[in-house]
Amino acid sequence: MIKVAVIEGGYSKEKAVSLKSAQTVFENLNRKKYFPTKVFIDEKEWTAYDNEGKYTIDKNDFSFTKNGTKNTFDVAFIVIHGSPGEDGKLQGYFDLIGLPYTTPSQMITALTFEKFHCNQFLKNFGLNVAEAVLIKKNDTVSSNSIIDEVGLPCFVKPTDGGSSFGISKVTAEKELKSAIELAFKHGSQVIIEEFIEGRELTNGVFRSKKGIKVLPVTEIITENEFFDYAAKYNGESIEVTPADIDSALTKKIKTLTNHIYDILNLKGIARIDYIVTPKGSPYIIEINTVPGQSAESIIPQMAEVEGISLEELFGQVIKYSKFVY
Repeated sequence: MIKVAVIEGGYSKEKAVSLKSAQTVFENLNRKKYFPTKVFIDEKEWTAYDNEGKYTIDKNDFSFTKNGTKNTFDVAFIVIHGSPGEDGKLQGYFDLIGLPYTTPSQMITALTFEKFHCNQFLKNFGLNVAEAVLIKKNDTVSSNSIIDEVGLPCFVKPTDGGSSFGISKVTAEKELKSAIELAFKHGSQVIIEEFIEGRELTNGVFRSKKGIKVLPVTEIITENEFFDYAAKYNGESIEVTPADIDSALTKKIKTLTNHIYDILNLKGIARIDYIVTPKGSPYIIEINTVPGQSAESIIPQMAEVEGISLEELFGQVIKYSKFVY
């Protein structure tokens, strides 16, 4: 039986979302094949726990001792959204101790977590991304120059955040300063992107021993200014799966998702977000390498429509992680 560490928590405000996602993974692992244990990680503690108690993780080898017996893991199922599960920190640690994990490598998760740098990388492959300006702390900010570059309206967001924390839609130059300040509360750098008019589509994908499997396309419809935290997790949006789009656009999005997943050499479950213009041109918004798995999340919806149970989905991801290590 494969011993799985289902890793939850994190250093960001996405911690609450992570706990829900981890519960979904924990509940849907086949107990005939896998023995899962939840492991909570944040700035204060690394702790494995079960119905009988809590046990401190030994960071030398990611083990814990229960009733005098040392327990180790065969694979880490990372379900931390944000740092340290989605930015390469945990991946680098697991590489050092030799423990397989269910996400892309340390280098790739670090890249995809930095939205600006990831999109500029993908731009080199001829893919559409929004025009953007990167701001670092202590940079001198010229509102006029930024607006000249990206136009209005525009989006201001932390480059290394998630779950739409710290994102603002700016419609007037006077709003830019406060939007940048908000974004810096949730990330170390800020990206200001041009507004792309269009429909918001997202596409899940994972890799198994059989190769890359692209899930159905979902359209996100919300009356909010954008797909913010409330829209994602408080039911203030409608997710239509499969998206009500024609077969040609469906094929274009799924082919592009496969291409991006392959370019980046991704592993595990990912979700790629797009804006599609009225002319049918997809623009990449961001790559999510640890997408939500809670009841409110989109990946489980996609899997259900595809006819893939969560037990099968999570099992395939674990098998591939063990296979490639």
